[in-house]
Amino acid sequence: MCPTGTNHRLDTASGSNIRSAFDVLDADRDGKISPSDLKTFYKGFSGGGAEEEDVIRSMMSVADSNKDGFVEYDEFETVLNERNGGGGGGGSRWGAMEEAFRFMDRDGDGVVGEEDLRGYFNLAGFDATDEDIKAMITLGGGDQNQGVSYDGFLKILAV
Repeated sequence: MCPTGTNHRLDTASGSNIRSAFDVLDADRDGKISPSDLKTFYKGFSGGGAEEEDVIRSMMSVADSNKDGFVEYDEFETVLNERNGGGGGGGSRWGAMEEAFRFMDRDGDGVVGEEDLRGYFNLAGFDATDEDIKAMITLGGGDQNQGVSYDGFLKILAV
């Protein structure tokens, strides 16, 4: 269940969608997602504090199957595929991308807009112009005034 109240299925046939999402969360580009990477991702989208720490701890415990303190790509892929019917996990394991969406959606209106994306790209050190951000929103099926829904957010990450 996503923030907009509908179920979503990530295209598990396309590993590039999953890889793109993984790369966005791997802030230091070391090939694995650490709690520090998640803190970097969420920085600027939340006020920090205990709630953010709880979310990060929860996400890590769900995805870090070998309990080494990192989420490697294969673990990340497994969590997403289990959520989408590729394994026995079920919906309770889904959450990393939804949580990312919720944190980026600063006002909680169910869409990620230009300011939300601009803030993340600046924070993550990505060079994205206003035109790039507008193009991403369009690619995600969104509208320049309202932004993109969760489905659109996944489309943007797939690029």
